[in-house]
Amino acid sequence: MRFLLDDEQRAFARSLDALLTAADTPSVVRAWADGDHSPGRALWSRLAEAGVFALAVPEQYDGLGPLPVELAVAFTELGRHAAPGPLVETAAAATLLNQLGAAEAAGAWLPGIASGKAAVTLSIPSLDAPFALDADAADAVLVVDGDELRLAESHGPLQRSTDPARRLARPQAGTVIARGPRVRAAAAHATDIAMLTTAAQALGVGRALLAGTVEHVTQRAQFGVPLGSFQAVKHRLADTLIALEFAEPLVHAAALTLGAPSGNHTDLAAAKLTACEAAHTAARTALQLHGALGYTDELPLSLWIRKAGALRSAWGTPAYCRARVLTHQGADA
Repeated sequence: MRFLLDDEQRAFARSLDALLTAADTPSVVRAWADGDHSPGRALWSRLAEAGVFALAVPEQYDGLGPLPVELAVAFTELGRHAAPGPLVETAAAATLLNQLGAAEAAGAWLPGIASGKAAVTLSIPSLDAPFALDADAADAVLVVDGDELRLAESHGPLQRSTDPARRLARPQAGTVIARGPRVRAAAAHATDIAMLTTAAQALGVGRALLAGTVEHVTQRAQFGVPLGSFQAVKHRLADTLIALEFAEPLVHAAALTLGAPSGNHTDLAAAKLTACEAAHTAARTALQLHGALGYTDELPLSLWIRKAGALRSAWGTPAYCRARVLTHQGADA
């Protein structure tokens, strides 16, 4: 199995990196956290033009997918730039609507998701995803309640996450869109996509934190020499790099198995756990080596540090992911 990206996938990553760099995502994130969604929705439209959301939508609904590997590539760059909004949830919702086989619901929402005109958030309480992210900014809030899929009529009170650019809600159930066993099966597949894209985001967040920390310790001096020249600092950075390097092939492998007809979906839990723990390690390293600067809101680094903490629990806590892996291993024993 080949885990390395091909030339086209690497070119796609570079194009997204350039787009997000030009968009000045830190200012977009700060505006989103303050409740101003206009810059974020403008960025959303540019991402849609680049084909990001179409990767989760089948061709019959004006999409390009489903393409799990390319989704992982895209979401790694979104994490690297800390892009705000229900990005993961929209990709998961697209998967859910496609898997349902309900032509009316799919036709109503999937073309809008692919074009960027519709931002959709999703809550699946039974599968360790009780909250709907950014329900106040979404065009639709979908809730899976057992064997029923509902379009929520209101999102209820909003709660702050550890990441100020993330608002969480427990939406109220509304109009039933679909019901039956197919809803539960589609929700499970949507959760797999959410775990994959969250893992990819975490990988990108960790890469950004490591790059920013390396730059900081190279420029900052103590006792007349760069901070990065100290052996203890080098060891800490090396441990962080190893954790990220180990996580990356797991994320790509999970994407490949998700795209296979009979893939081992336990790989998704392992990838999500490993990538989020690597991002958590990168955040701890960044805080330690930046010192008091790492705790200030004025430093853009804080945007990534807080996102690393939020992603660690989103779409599968560490305990949930470990239990999913162990359950599968026990079944195979």
